[in-house]
Amino acid sequence: MSDKKDILISEKAASLLKLSSDSVIVNMRFMDVALNRLKNSEKPGLQGTATDGDYFFYDSGYLLRAYLEDDVSVTRKLLHSLLHCIFDHPYYYKAGLISDPGQGPGQGGITVPEGGSDWDLACDIAVENIIMELEVPAFTLRDDSDRKQMLRGISKEVKSLTADKIYKYFLINPLARADRLNMIRLFAQDRHIYWHKIEDYEISEQAWKKISERIKTDLGTFSRASGRSESLIKNLVDTTKKKYDYKRLLEQFTVMGEELKVNDEEFDYIYYTYGLEHYGNMPLIEPLEFKDEKKVRDFAIVLDTSASCMGGTVKSFLKRTYDILKGTESFGNRINVHIIQCDSEVRSDTKITSDADFDDFIAHGKLAGYGGTDFRPAFEYLDELIEDEEFENFKGLIYFTDGYGIYPGKAPDYDCMFVFVKRDDVRPAVPWWGIRVELEEDELLTEGEQNEHSAG
Repeated sequence: MSDKKDILISEKAASLLKLSSDSVIVNMRFMDVALNRLKNSEKPGLQGTATDGDYFFYDSGYLLRAYLEDDVSVTRKLLHSLLHCIFDHPYYYKAGLISDPGQGPGQGGITVPEGGSDWDLACDIAVENIIMELEVPAFTLRDDSDRKQMLRGISKEVKSLTADKIYKYFLINPLARADRLNMIRLFAQDRHIYWHKIEDYEISEQAWKKISERIKTDLGTFSRASGRSESLIKNLVDTTKKKYDYKRLLEQFTVMGEELKVNDEEFDYIYYTYGLEHYGNMPLIEPLEFKDEKKVRDFAIVLDTSASCMGGTVKSFLKRTYDILKGTESFGNRINVHIIQCDSEVRSDTKITSDADFDDFIAHGKLAGYGGTDFRPAFEYLDELIEDEEFENFKGLIYFTDGYGIYPGKAPDYDCMFVFVKRDDVRPAVPWWGIRVELEEDELLTEGEQNEHSAG
């Protein structure tokens, strides 16, 4: 009798999910490819719903109880998990962009609070805001007025309710325990227990990125009444834009150098100790003293000191860049870094060969310029330095700028990274040969400053 009852419950739950999928398609036709990507999978004992990017897991009994409480609940939960995947939410743990709730403190010493990470809650708030903004009756829960009231308070502090923006706000302004639990009660429609356990996440993530791109394109043919919202568009833009890891990109400015260091990977301790024991303290093999390692040797940082670039931001960029380099093994003992200031012409060149040189420049260096922007003089000046053999092995140039100016007509013989601080949705064009990097203002904070914000 129990088996028949379980089968009946499973069949009813499967039917509810089919109706929910149809409801999503009817109201948001551009979601068809996303629904086909996320397969349904019954998970007895789950006591909720969840997704890992491949499956929508559900507990049949839980779905039936939720449906009896509110007949829109199943559709809402399905759409909620679907939007998590479309906006790339499950993949941030594996990418190392936020702390992992399964491993305690994350990057920057961030501790996961009770009830899940700030990222989990931020994602739930972002997708629930989108669903309610759609104002589609088939997705509207009876108690959405409570969620809307909470969102009005959050939106006063966070202007753009994307998961990234909400998450960063929570890091700087930690929630009280009661507020956190109340938000979880209102916005958590599914469980995120599989997010930090995704194994083949790269394949799944790439598939969802393609779906996100298609939905963003298809949205252009739908009106607001057909299931379009400004928050949906903002989240899609945020998801589909190319995300850069500034620390990793700096590795492009490393060169091979010989470092005086025992190469443990090629040293056989068995032969070494055998000789010491049997041949009168005579080792049979000497350790290899030299090991090739990637070390930052020679590169240049050009600071756009035109009137549109603010001095405080420029120095923050310098400190952040140097902080990253010093914190990696790729930073060599011997360095030759030129900090060049240029607006419409080269104003100054400061040579950095040690930490002391850099600290002195940050403390006492003056920014000069504040005219128009012309990128060509900096490249011409660097060509002269290279020709004069100022660099032993010049790797590349990091150009901090607002992006507006006259670029060289031809590509240089070295890598060039153009770094911008994102202030609005305007994105200046760069030459095809330039590496474009957009940084949020809080990304200019050094790791120590980031930790202070997280703790405070």
